[in-house]
Amino acid sequence: MSIVENIPLEPRAKRQRIEPNEPSYSSKRRCGHWFVLYGVCTTCNSSVDIDQGKAFDYLLKGVQLSDEAVAVTKHLITLVSCSNEKKLHLVLDLDHTLLHTTRLLCLTEAEKYLIEEAGSNTRDDLYKWQPQGENPVVFLTKLRPFVRDFLEEANKLFTMYVYTKGNRDYARFIMSMIDPKGIYFGERVITKDESPYMKTLDLVLAHERGVVIVDDTRDVWPYHKSNLVEISKYNYFSTNKSQQSKPYSEEKTDESEDNGGLANVLKLLKEVHCGFFSVNEEKELESKDVRSLLQESFSSVETL
Repeated sequence: MSIVENIPLEPRAKRQRIEPNEPSYSSKRRCGHWFVLYGVCTTCNSSVDIDQGKAFDYLLKGVQLSDEAVAVTKHLITLVSCSNEKKLHLVLDLDHTLLHTTRLLCLTEAEKYLIEEAGSNTRDDLYKWQPQGENPVVFLTKLRPFVRDFLEEANKLFTMYVYTKGNRDYARFIMSMIDPKGIYFGERVITKDESPYMKTLDLVLAHERGVVIVDDTRDVWPYHKSNLVEISKYNYFSTNKSQQSKPYSEEKTDESEDNGGLANVLKLLKEVHCGFFSVNEEKELESKDVRSLLQESFSSVETL
């Protein structure tokens, strides 16, 4: 849903007629309106403090929403998504959740056969790539088994976000591998450029009661652990010299597709979705909360 399309949601009592149609830069202030674009209020055309509301650059460059606008938008998106589409929202981590990336220079001798395989047509789960710029580092990225089936199935039940501690360029390349046509995520990709310190559902435009997070690292979600499904960490490549057992790459094996991390998480997500929408009347959906459903599931399930 476009942010710009939501502008008319602001109460009419707060809207003002602007004459002339030029922004006022005399002094920056907090005008109290809902939408700011590149530091200028879209309602009163005044220059606004940069800390008014929250920035949503990943959806539309330069846009800021007031706290009130965020709250209303989250509520309405969840309401429409649940009522019309029968979909919840799903936030997915990338590294060690959907894939594993390593530097080419970090490969062990036993892993170097992968360099040739990554450049061949024999594998569709292994990629060699390098970012643009001076002295770029070469990387290998290995997709987690079942990832494509997982995204296809999850997309039927959830509106999906990616939330990564990698930068925008890294996320863009990964999206070209797992979602080249933008079917699953669209512009809903949050990176460390927008969220450098911790991960938060404040940047996800959906009410927390309808959002499930899948991540291998619990500590990066200090305020939203009740929404979190902690998936087992996917390590395909060697991670350090003191590693006790050989990695999948050296053993030339891999995680099970049928009983691996993503397959098990998908089963849980389907259960949560089913539990959320198991109501007699549609109005009962307004009291449903994925956090209570996850708590019930985790009472007998460990990390997946």
